[in-house]
Amino acid sequence: QVQLVESGGGSVQAGGSLRLSCSVSGYIASSVCMGWFRVTPGKEREGVMAICDNGSKTYKDSLEGRFTISLDNAKNMMYLQMNNLQSEDTAMYICAAGPNRGHAHFNPTLYTYWGQGTQVTVSS
Repeated sequence: QVQLVESGGGSVQAGGSLRLSCSVSGYIASSVCMGWFRVTPGKEREGVMAICDNGSKTYKDSLEGRFTISLDNAKNMMYLQMNNLQSEDTAMYICAAGPNRGHAHFNPTLYTYWGQGTQVTVSS
């Protein structure tokens, strides 16, 4: 049984940093892609960053330079380092995982497993 558990969310002031973690237990596939999505009330879920174990990455353009995604395959962990956080980054951040289809992506239908999310609140 696969389980994804996020941690690291919290409340910070604008300009601050947080590092989110996603712990994976159970077997997903021989090659895996994982992603971070965020949800804000009244808005659609959006992809933040995604990464596959073959090194492929993708990201929301406006986040380049502030957010960094990484995988630690040995520890079955995915991380999202978020710097210079802004109020618009306030959201529930959710990690997802699924079989590697060749490259990182934000297609939610291709992610088989989802976590419960961790809340990030940025005050200005």
